[in-house]
Amino acid sequence: MTTLDEKLEPILSEVLRRNAGETEFHQAVREVLESLGRVIAKHPDYAEAALIERVCEPERQIIFRVPWVDDKGQVQINRGFRVQFNSALGPYKGGIRFHPSVNLGIVKFLGFEQIFKNALTGLPIGGGKGGSDFNPRGRSDGEIMRFCQSFMTELQRHVGEYTDVPAGDIGVGGREIGYMFGQYKRLTNRYEAGVLTGKGLAYGGSRARKEATGYGAVFFVDRMLATRGRGVEKMRTVVSGSGNVAIYAIEKIHALGGKVVACSDSGGYVLDEAGIDLDLLKDIKEVRRGRVAEYAERRAGRVRYVDSGSIWDVPCQIAMPSATQNELTGRDAKRLVEAGVIAVGEGANMPSTPEAIRVFQDAGVLFAPGKAANAGGVATSALEMQQNASRDSWSFEQTEERLAEIMRSIHDTCAATAEEYGTPADYVLGANIAGFVRVAEAMRALGVI
Repeated sequence: MTTLDEKLEPILSEVLRRNAGETEFHQAVREVLESLGRVIAKHPDYAEAALIERVCEPERQIIFRVPWVDDKGQVQINRGFRVQFNSALGPYKGGIRFHPSVNLGIVKFLGFEQIFKNALTGLPIGGGKGGSDFNPRGRSDGEIMRFCQSFMTELQRHVGEYTDVPAGDIGVGGREIGYMFGQYKRLTNRYEAGVLTGKGLAYGGSRARKEATGYGAVFFVDRMLATRGRGVEKMRTVVSGSGNVAIYAIEKIHALGGKVVACSDSGGYVLDEAGIDLDLLKDIKEVRRGRVAEYAERRAGRVRYVDSGSIWDVPCQIAMPSATQNELTGRDAKRLVEAGVIAVGEGANMPSTPEAIRVFQDAGVLFAPGKAANAGGVATSALEMQQNASRDSWSFEQTEERLAEIMRSIHDTCAATAEEYGTPADYVLGANIAGFVRVAEAMRALGVI
């Protein structure tokens, strides 16, 4: 791990001062700035134009009230957020998260990461993120619909296919996107399919979109392993989470001949030495909206369910943290290294703590940061925008092949950039520098705006 260049210390200090208490945002900014000392040495004009300071300050931060009525007739109040971080490369692009943990700092960290992730795809999309502290768990379809309609009633003022194009994230899937798109159409009197991505196939969605983040992360890890003459095939793997990203990472690992033995949710994790039964997991999580504890109940006697401890106590060769931020700690990383982990691919955004990343890199473990490894979701969202703009619809195979090409390109760009800046196989540095340089060049070309 690199340290912060002294020229960048005042920038970080100002970010900390102006964004007090937003610890996740501080962490994300520090992680990027630690990679940029070499860039400033090579391109001092970036510092002179204050490009780093500008990229750390969102272009717009929107906070709004979301009132809605529950099934008992009681009025509920939540808070909504949209941080439009950087549009130098294209309209703001980034998901909407519904979870009790959502606050401005988390949305800003996610939006900041999204700038560089989107830049790495090579597609014309800027960075943004949004969400609410609304908890969809245990709510009826009617309650979720009323909440989504209220949320979009305010958000529609700030989005559009040439302005800001949200997608889904934790707590926001096809159901929620449908309700929000319906309300947007109702309020604007426009069938503007390109305003949201992650839509259903019946009304402008893209095939392979729900699979894209998980598939893309596996494509990246497989490409990364290939640099050492290996691949996902026959690798024992642990994937944290059991949402969209985790499910489709598991599916692609199995398709490539690997074996996923454990997955999790907020209640605990299951260990299935025979390999996760994907059909059963999909039935529980996608159809029944249940908990992974049910997986163990339905595979009685063959599966162990653990409701305490860490999923990273399970030995594996590939680890794919795909649940939420800072879920994999330094302690977890040490256990994984001792157990023989070879590669780590982040399916979630910033799921590994700084200490964990140091442990992996010091041990020579291949480490794929989220802004590179999980860029497949937003890449396919951009492909959905492309299809909407041309009134076209691609096959699953066509979309998946384009996704695979993009992920291979992201990997190769990160690897080449790390090599160019004197740190071969440092994908963190490669991703940060490659993403930043593309955005910085665009910002410089557009002038001080």
